[in-house]
Amino acid sequence: METRDLRGRVALMVPVAVALLAGLDAALVLLGLPAPVTTDRLPDVHGALMVLGFVGALVALERAVAVGRPLGYLSPALLGVGGLLLLTPLPLAAGRAAQLGGTLALVGLYGVVWRRQAAAAVAVQGLAALLAVGSAVLWLGDVPVPRLVPWWVGFLVLTVAGERLELMRVAAPPPVAERGVVGAALAFPVAAAVALLAPGVGYALLGATLLVLVGFLVRYDVARRTVRATGLPRFMAVAMLAGYAWLAVAGGLWLLRGPLLAGPGYDAVLHAVFLGFVLSMVMAHAPVILPAVLRRPLPYRAAMYGPLVALHVTLALRVAVGDSRDLPVVVQVGGVGNILAVLAFPVVAVLSARAAARAKAASGRARTTARAADEPAAAPTDGVAPPDRPAAAPADAAAGPPGPDDLAGPATPAAPVAVAAGEVTA
Repeated sequence: METRDLRGRVALMVPVAVALLAGLDAALVLLGLPAPVTTDRLPDVHGALMVLGFVGALVALERAVAVGRPLGYLSPALLGVGGLLLLTPLPLAAGRAAQLGGTLALVGLYGVVWRRQAAAAVAVQGLAALLAVGSAVLWLGDVPVPRLVPWWVGFLVLTVAGERLELMRVAAPPPVAERGVVGAALAFPVAAAVALLAPGVGYALLGATLLVLVGFLVRYDVARRTVRATGLPRFMAVAMLAGYAWLAVAGGLWLLRGPLLAGPGYDAVLHAVFLGFVLSMVMAHAPVILPAVLRRPLPYRAAMYGPLVALHVTLALRVAVGDSRDLPVVVQVGGVGNILAVLAFPVVAVLSARAAARAKAASGRARTTARAADEPAAAPTDGVAPPDRPAAAPADAAAGPPGPDDLAGPATPAAPVAVAAGEVTA
């Protein structure tokens, strides 16, 4: 049963990987560069593939594993299938409807979590899922993608904010920390709705809300402490703090420049959030989340800094130079760097996992060899006892049948029994 469950999770990762690759391919098309696959539909579905088909499905899969109910896997399945349908010749409505179903199922998952633990952090993540539902409904209604961006931003940003709020309890922050995060989370859907009706006011509210949220997260997040640690805790903290900086950039642009629905400003906000913040958070949490989902170790390696640093450096080139000075060639160079950085991280992760598996196998062989060397030699078959054991006394026919003590045998310790995980030995 456990093996079948694991195979199901691996199968659900396939459409997630396809959505990522297709989304990156669409990014090349949008940059005006040659791409491995070019279709008229790809540029239109780029955002939905990356937000709902890739990151959204990952979030849903992690939640489903935590809930532990078979029906919980309906959310990542529908989000993944929806992403695949967007790549087919079928009407876009088919993929959009499937993704809407996936977001509704995600709300149901958070409902289960809420019944188990009615906490503010869960409420914030549930609100994020409702924003995902809103985005899917709007997209199913043919609302243009630039108008959907605040809803997608709210979905992913509040999901991360809820998780960070949960971890803040480790540092025992003052009550104002929770109130600040929850208040900003409640303000976000209001600002997103206003942005649809009155963009000038709504986008300013969105920018202010993001800045307030970032302020509370940076002030009270445990990452401020763990960045002074070493190994994985420091890597995660560096990635998270860098992500917060990009989220502040997006909030500042919305606050100061209002609706940015096209052009360099739109590109800057979009990728500051979805690359600088969201994918930085994905890299930060991958060594923790993926082993929990796939039950395979993914140990931290210093090489993980390579893709992370490359992502932020190339994004800075794209936004600070290409977008701010309206230099399309620089945007293209930075965009290609972004794509390579995103692709490099799973390569590093796979190599790290394989190295861990080889090390574990080698350690197991070494322990087996050591145990074999420590075992005493088998007794010879010619009836002669080894020199360190006394010879067996001959049977005494006059002694009569053996008694209960004789049947029990000598009082020796029981032989050790190795029990592997998931196995029961009769």
